[in-house]
Amino acid sequence: MPLLGDESHAEMVTCLKKIAANVKKPSAIILVSAHWEEKIPTITSSQHPNLIYDYHGFPAEAYTIQYPCEGSPSLASSIQEVFTQAGIESKLDAERGFDHGLFVPLKIMFPEADIPCVQVSLVNHLNPNVHINLGKVLRSLDVDGLLVIGSGFSFHNMRAFFSTDTDESNMMNEGFERWLIETCTSQSMSESTREQRLINWKNAPWAKYCHPREEHLMPLHVCYGITKTVCSAYFELHILNKKTSMYLWEN
Repeated sequence: MPLLGDESHAEMVTCLKKIAANVKKPSAIILVSAHWEEKIPTITSSQHPNLIYDYHGFPAEAYTIQYPCEGSPSLASSIQEVFTQAGIESKLDAERGFDHGLFVPLKIMFPEADIPCVQVSLVNHLNPNVHINLGKVLRSLDVDGLLVIGSGFSFHNMRAFFSTDTDESNMMNEGFERWLIETCTSQSMSESTREQRLINWKNAPWAKYCHPREEHLMPLHVCYGITKTVCSAYFELHILNKKTSMYLWEN
């Protein structure tokens, strides 16, 4: 929808362009997508991955989008190596392409498609502690100029997206957003407290309304695990008429 000019995604497009303009162009990108789950962490390892149009019911042009970036078998192998060193079983997948969790934001942020990319899957039990730990392990990668993107959504209740907003639904949306913003941005919060809040995110106000299923929140947990610190910047915006947020960590 953002690539097709949908007005309810205009703030998303503007925000992603702003972030891209203010970070140094990366040497490579690792992207953790909410749209890929496996039994164990799985890593794309093709040099020339195809695109997966993993959506239905959109105009024909949605299925002709191109983002011809290269993969990086060497980076994929390095990711698997650090997982192995940490005692985490993982696998390489040379057949899987890039889903829309990768090509939609990257086509907005880096339209030249000249940065090698690797996708890493979520683990299908969606355990928040496990995903924070995946980030902690990815931190040990020795790659200059690496950008890791958690491609998810701070609000992801599909029924609510297409229902009439009410004072109650707005209150629940905004309540969870306040909690998430505080969790990621509070300078006074200890890291042990911040981590425990993210692990126990279901205790947040109206968490299960905003995330009936948590796959769109887990990429954030991976990103937090990489730095284990307060975020460097955050962005508040509206997408599909819901209040949402993005977070940036910089080393």
